[in-house]
Amino acid sequence: MDQHQSKGSSGHPKALPYLFLTEMWERFGYYLMLGIFSLYMLDSQQNGGMGFSPEQKSDIYGTYLGLVYLTPFLGGLLADRLLGYRNSIFIGGLLMAAGYFGLSMKGETTFYVSLLLIILGNGFFKPNISTLLGNLYNKDEYRANKDSGYNIFYMGINIGAFVSNFIAAYFRINYGWGWAFAAAGFGMLLGLLVFYASTKHIREADVIKPMEEGDMSTARILLFTLVPMFAFGILGYLIPGNLLGTDSNDAFIFGCIPVVTFFIYLYAKARQEDKRPIGALLAVYGCLVVFWAVFHQNGDALTVWAEQHTDRVPSVAVGNTLDVMKLNQTVRNDSIARLDAASFKKYKKAVKIQDSTLRVQGRSDERLALSSEFKAQTASRAYFQNLPSNQVPAEGQSLKLISTELYQSVNPFWVVLLTPIVVGFWGLLRRRKREPSTAAKITLGLVITALSALVMVAAVRSTDIEHNKVSSWWLIASYAVITLGELCLSPMGLSLVSKLSPPRITALMMGGFFLSTSVGNKLSGMLSGMWEGFEDKSNFFLMNCVLALVAAAIMFVLLRWLNSVLREKNIS
Repeated sequence: MDQHQSKGSSGHPKALPYLFLTEMWERFGYYLMLGIFSLYMLDSQQNGGMGFSPEQKSDIYGTYLGLVYLTPFLGGLLADRLLGYRNSIFIGGLLMAAGYFGLSMKGETTFYVSLLLIILGNGFFKPNISTLLGNLYNKDEYRANKDSGYNIFYMGINIGAFVSNFIAAYFRINYGWGWAFAAAGFGMLLGLLVFYASTKHIREADVIKPMEEGDMSTARILLFTLVPMFAFGILGYLIPGNLLGTDSNDAFIFGCIPVVTFFIYLYAKARQEDKRPIGALLAVYGCLVVFWAVFHQNGDALTVWAEQHTDRVPSVAVGNTLDVMKLNQTVRNDSIARLDAASFKKYKKAVKIQDSTLRVQGRSDERLALSSEFKAQTASRAYFQNLPSNQVPAEGQSLKLISTELYQSVNPFWVVLLTPIVVGFWGLLRRRKREPSTAAKITLGLVITALSALVMVAAVRSTDIEHNKVSSWWLIASYAVITLGELCLSPMGLSLVSKLSPPRITALMMGGFFLSTSVGNKLSGMLSGMWEGFEDKSNFFLMNCVLALVAAAIMFVLLRWLNSVLREKNIS
């Protein structure tokens, strides 16, 4: 292939916009699904949801997020050794699209099968598109821009995430849960079409590296990781009692033990020139676990905060815009909204009986109307629980609110807004030869993450949340702070893997990066599951702050060593 074909004029490869758009559409689908996932599981079956309890919801949420980033270990291995990166990306994208379309259909079995398809699909897709990007920047003319390239790529992720929640809210409010999940599937298919168009620009970066003497065969790796992973997972599930709160928590953490052991083995058996870089990556992975445990509560604990404790009444201008876009949520003060807990429970049981009767009689239109009405009543009653009496509308009147899903777009909005600033700031420091190392940026990101938790502590303590709503600006400010931390950390982590990994196992080590994300995500669900147990919610956020500060302290202690490893590789 003509080398000129893949060369851009801006210091970045020509393939970057294609990979940017591919990842944008893939993350559109992923974050659309994730933005409504908790709400869908909590919503009653009469409303088209799953009707799970808050504890079951958090358990499934954490397990899903854990598994969806555990499988990239296997996807990266198979891409490095057998499939190649492009084939793996196509396989992963099609599996994820099938999973999203499956979620648009009703049924508990379909629900779990669809989650499995998404989990497997992400394993093939996620590590390999990031590895392809890193391979493109391994040329001398692009190498200095690798960090900024990953920042730009990361902005594409978040444009998709930002748009996704508006689409999710529109379809959920106007057409129901099924259409919202189907939109995620269509987004994934669009991403694959863009990726197909990029083939001529990325072919040279899709190289299967040959095994070297001493490397473990693919079959042996699968035998000594995959089989024990399932065996340990089953063992964890069957242990009497719950070591970590639930059977699924025990199964997941136990199942991770063989995979973590494999990476330690990889370090122990590495050639001398590879040992320190692999060891540095494993140390960083351990600290990143804490970041993801705190960060990914935006889809669970912070979604509950937005739903239950945030003043979602918009300004007139925002309200009018949401009206035009059909993205608002209406709550009405009626006799059902004012029922006490015992009376509402009886009413809910009566609605369920009525729904069953209509189903037997085949009166689908009336069932749909009943479901819609009950959904509105449930939402109204929940919102008025801690709304001051002087703000509750008169009987028969209603309020129009910002839909909860839209708060999921605040983080990606900040990413899109702040990425050019952060990239420009690092570029300015680079020109002055004062740019911090990639490891130092990650350490800074953890400190900023801790500060974001303190913003939420202040939000809780700003009022009596049992009887008052809290301004949306607290949540928006918290997302702004953690986004700065994220931009210092997540794209830098991807860049670091690409810089330090031995070339023949780059995708496998990228899978290790996502393994840290996996464990962090599962811990996120476990931490969010503790939300209801904290009477003083500020203590929940203080816990997150302390966890992030401990991880930052560990990174700070390791920083000199990490920087020396980077210098050995002649990188920063």
